[in-house]
Amino acid sequence: MRPLSEVSAKVTNSVFGRKYIALGRIVSQWNEIVGADLANKAQPVAIRYRKYNENGKAAKTPDATLEIATTSAYATRLHYQKDLILERINKIFGDKWITAIRFVNVPSNQKDRPKPAKVKELSEEEKNYILETLDYITDIEVRNRLENFGTALMLDSKKDEKDRS
Repeated sequence: MRPLSEVSAKVTNSVFGRKYIALGRIVSQWNEIVGADLANKAQPVAIRYRKYNENGKAAKTPDATLEIATTSAYATRLHYQKDLILERINKIFGDKWITAIRFVNVPSNQKDRPKPAKVKELSEEEKNYILETLDYITDIEVRNRLENFGTALMLDSKKDEKDRS
């Protein structure tokens, strides 16, 4: 087994590609930037670059604004931590690369996803079937993984049958 942080870095890199490499780095380290309690309440969604200053002339270094999607309640809470968040982000990239944070409102009254109904455990007969099928496998780690996989498959097929009826 590998740590989730190792896998998430690979996924974000492939998803965001070259164009969104900076946002991908922020997303992959989001837990460390805002803390675990707020990481699932707010998500970075975009980085906006402003290449011109107020006078309309090209700026020496472009300003970057990070957009964070969250509810208004958490936006207020994050607003008070804005300087700390900017400091942590700029620690990742060096210099003052991100200069501002903008909060994008997400409705807070969205219904949660319906929770799946619990499926009963496998019967003794089904458990024995899986164990007998894996009898010839000598590697304990592979055997355990296949046993978990077989159990998940059987439970999933039971759930599908229950949904159809």
